[in-house]
Amino acid sequence: MYIGVDLGGTNIAIGIVSRDGSLKYDKSIPTKRERKPDEIIRDIINVINEIIKEYGVERETIKAIGIGIPGIADKKGNVIQCVNLNWTDIPLKTPMEKELGIPVFIDNDATLAGLAEYEIGVMKGKESGVFITLGTGVGGGIIINGKIHTGFNNVGSEIGHMIVGENYYDCNCGRNGCLETFASATALINYTRKLIEEGNSETIINEKINGDLNKLNGKIIINAAKEGDKLANKAVDRLVKYLAIGIMNITSVIDPEVFVIGGGLSRAGDFLLDKIRNEVSKNKYFKALPVGKVVLAKLGSEAGIIGAAMLGKSNIK
Repeated sequence: MYIGVDLGGTNIAIGIVSRDGSLKYDKSIPTKRERKPDEIIRDIINVINEIIKEYGVERETIKAIGIGIPGIADKKGNVIQCVNLNWTDIPLKTPMEKELGIPVFIDNDATLAGLAEYEIGVMKGKESGVFITLGTGVGGGIIINGKIHTGFNNVGSEIGHMIVGENYYDCNCGRNGCLETFASATALINYTRKLIEEGNSETIINEKINGDLNKLNGKIIINAAKEGDKLANKAVDRLVKYLAIGIMNITSVIDPEVFVIGGGLSRAGDFLLDKIRNEVSKNKYFKALPVGKVVLAKLGSEAGIIGAAMLGKSNIK
């Protein structure tokens, strides 16, 4: 058995996962990110102890603990930076191993969601694939020859910060043109707001939000686009255009078998998937050769826990 921890800015989800990737038991608690790191770490430790007891397994059967964080960790298990939690240079592996007596391994949450899709999801059976999560930002998980690829400094899967064009606002990282400023749910909302504020009032979105732009969200925009709204489709098509550029950039470097689209926007289903596939096809530079197939993620909210647990599995021989 393995334990997976999905450490998010809002909630912490922790579960017991079998060797074959089945989620057996899980529990979720609020992160309360305004607290000090050691208080949050203490909560994680307490919940791990609770679920071991509640599920009724011997501690010795838990071979490893994997933790997915919304940020970057070094190879020693220290959190280098985690903006959502306001963590910088926080030891995580050492205090948890000291307290629990179980090996702990840490990686980026999107990377681990990709690992979950590789182990038991839509990437299963493929040698290489790239997981792209379209949420508040754009995250990535890269699998090459069956192994996670994060690079020398563990930033190799930060595809949301790939430059794909020139934008009208800068990314939180301080640069201009990052993929996540074009292709995230935040980017979709920002651009839709911009269009409406510029006087494009002929849209059913105004009715859906009762004229309150603060109520804008990705689901409302996608649903309006599905209903044929021109403004909504303009915003969605802009997102798709730059996402396809990003996918082709990745193809030119890695050429994976499959691209897996996850995150909140993936709930748009085939409507969004068809647009992405069509745009990718238009951007091919070797017309006679195929590009990695673009598919929707399968595991949903369970991917974080399962992927974290599979990180533990992959590190324990």
